[in-house]
This record gives sequence, C-alpha cells and structure tokens, in this order.
Amino acid sequence: MLKRVFGNIYFQKRIFLVLTGIIVCFLLSYIFENFTFIIKLFFYLFVVITLVDILLLFLSKGTITADRIVPDKLSNGDENKIEVKVSNQYLFTGNITIIDELPFQFQKRDLNFQSTLKAGEQKLFSYTVRPVERGVYSFGNLNIFATSPIGFIARKYTFNKNKEVPVYPSFLQLRKYDLLAFNNRLLEHGIKKIRRIGHTMEFEQIKEYIQGDDIRNINWKATAKRSLLMVNQFQDEKSQPIYSVIDKGRVMKMPFNELSLLDYAINASLVISNIALKKNDKAGIFAFSNRIENRVVAERRSSQMNLILETLYNLKTNFVESDFSRLYIDTKRNLPQRSLLLLYTNFETLDALHRQLPYLQAIAKQHLLVVIFFENTELITYTKEKPETTLEIFEQTIAEKFIYEKQLVVNELRKYGIQTILTKPEDLTINTINKYLEIKAKGLL
Repeated sequence: MLKRVFGNIYFQKRIFLVLTGIIVCFLLSYIFENFTFIIKLFFYLFVVITLVDILLLFLSKGTITADRIVPDKLSNGDENKIEVKVSNQYLFTGNITIIDELPFQFQKRDLNFQSTLKAGEQKLFSYTVRPVERGVYSFGNLNIFATSPIGFIARKYTFNKNKEVPVYPSFLQLRKYDLLAFNNRLLEHGIKKIRRIGHTMEFEQIKEYIQGDDIRNINWKATAKRSLLMVNQFQDEKSQPIYSVIDKGRVMKMPFNELSLLDYAINASLVISNIALKKNDKAGIFAFSNRIENRVVAERRSSQMNLILETLYNLKTNFVESDFSRLYIDTKRNLPQRSLLLLYTNFETLDALHRQLPYLQAIAKQHLLVVIFFENTELITYTKEKPETTLEIFEQTIAEKFIYEKQLVVNELRKYGIQTILTKPEDLTINTINKYLEIKAKGLL
C-alpha cells in the first residue's frame, strides 16, 4: 500500500499499522494511566525512526537507477519480451516495487514486481506483451518505489517517460519460418512433405547419384564417362511473380483470438513473401476493397522485404463491401505476366461466393488463383458442446449449417478449377506455405 504525502515521498503499509497501534495505546492510556509515559516514549521513537528512514532515502549517498529495454518495434499477434534493469546504488539493502505503465491498448494496470536488492546489486526483470493491433503504442512512466530496511517511507523514481514503439506485422513469425524452411525442419511444425510430380525444365547441375534420387534423371553419358551413376539435378523455375492479394473490406474485420482476419492475412503475407524471395521468386502485394491500394510490384531485390513490411504496417480495414470486379480489371490491366495470386478473403455463404464467382473465374483464366478463406472456429467449438435446451439445439443446427456452407464454397470453387484453402485463422501461415510449396513442386505456375 502506497500513499503519497508530498513530492516523491510515499507512506508504506507498515507505517499505518504502527500508527494504528500507537493510537490504540493512547486510548488505552486513559484506562492504564501508568503506561502513558512509555507510550509517549514509543511515539517519539517512532518519529525519530521515520526521520531516519527519510534521511536514508533522500539524503544519504546513493540512488536507484532503472531502464526499460524495449525492442525498436513489436511483433503483432506474438509474445514480445520487455525487460526492466534495476540497480541499487545505495549503501544499504533495500526493497523495490516496480510499476510499469503499459500502453492503453493492453488494458493492463496491475503489472508490478517486488524484490530486494543488496547494496550495489543489479537485477533484470522481464515480462511479455501481446499486441493485437498494428500502430504506435505509447509506454508511460517506469516507476520504481524504493524503501530502506526500516520500510516506513518509499521514495519514487521515474524513468523512460513516454516511449513510443510501433507494432509491425508479425516479423517474429517471419523469422521462425525463415529458419525452419531453410533448415528442413518444416515437417516438425505441421508443414507437410510435398511429393514432386515430374520436374521443371530448368537444369542446375550433374551430380553423383545418392539413395533417394529419381532414377529417371540418370544421365547415362555422364555415367559412362565417370563409371559412376550420375543424375541430372533440376531446380524450381525462378523469378515467378507471387502476389499476396488482401481483401480489406468489412468481412476481414472479424476477430479470432483477439486478432482480426485482416491481421492474420497480413502476417501470412509477410511470411510467404519472404519465403518466395528466398526461393528466388518475385514477391509483391496489394490490397483491395472498393479500390486497389497498398501496391508493391513483385520484384526480387534486397529492399523488397522492407518495402513490403512498411506497406503492410500501414494497411487498414475499410468498412465497405469489396469490389471484385475492380480487382479483375486491375489484374488484367497491371499484371501482364502469369502470376500466382494468393487471395485472402472470406465467404460465409454460398450466395456471397456466387456474387463474386464470375470475377474469380475471369482472374483464374489469366493467373493461378488460390482463394484463401477462414473456418469459423468459434462455431465449430460451439457445435461440439452438449445442448441442454431446445434453443441451444436450434442454435447448434444453424451453426452446423454455416459450417457446411463453407465446404460448399470450397466445392464450388474447385468445380471451376480454382485452388482453395479453407483454414483455421491460427493455421493460415502454415497452410499457405504448404500450398505455395505444392504449386512449386507440381510446376503449376
């Protein structure tokens, strides 16, 4: 319990307990008059000890230093580590209470740490925050309340006033899949192995045969010259345009696990763009609602990922119905080369799909289109609960109808030769990577 007196002086809970005891003793002194002198002596001793406590904290040599260590930017939808480094430069052992003022977006007002620091000791405290919106987050004061071994008075120290930190699309997820993809550990994280069907005609080299190589690729001339089995090694075609097309209309504002569908799509777009560039393809993005915006033309250059990251950071939802006809016109006019279009959108009903299906069919004639939309995980969870009333049975039946309609949307798209991904929001990145690797392995683009 801290109660401000004036300036940086705060009363501790201990001093109120002692004062309460003194007041009770003074009241009892009216009954037991012989103890009045002892009680007064005890009161004067309390005043002296309090003054000594103040002198130790405010006039003795030493101080408390602290620093909040925050990354230059935070990763949206991920746990980000924040550290607080505190050093006791007093000549005595003291107790500290750390109260950090978090940005209002976290809606957390009870973050505090308590510890004991010896003279000259330094400690590191850490906690994590999970932002669910992109934008600028403003940290307030880092408040340290220090007490001496007496513990009657606390002195307040304030550090790191008003520090602003931007929250970017999930670059932590990007790093994770970057390392996994190129250390062949994707299978451990649910990314399936894709069987290569045939191969592209982009020859790379002739190498010695090892177990597991396709015997259809044996180079018999090289084998005869070397008296060793030699095989032709092929590689995926390079420099193919890969576009993440993000629907930022009102259907993408729906939240799951506090993160909107738009932010799930943005995080997945960042990861797939990075992997496409590492696979020597061209990566680009653009978003649409009632118009086309946030365009980054597919290129393969060193600054491409920074450009994509900054563009995704500034992407916001438009609360309008998305215009797929404008999307078709734009792709026909501005994408002359056949490209892989990963379209992140959402269809809740078959009727919603039928309104846009002619435009999707037209786009699919010119490009390899993959329509990516989302399962309603909350409805799925609700249908698994045991109903107890007639109303709950009715509601679960309606929920199952909506879930079934999602499958009908998948079937309808596949009927017209359009590739689809129906995924849980949290599995979006993994399933998108799977589809990209599958397309590359099958040479569909």
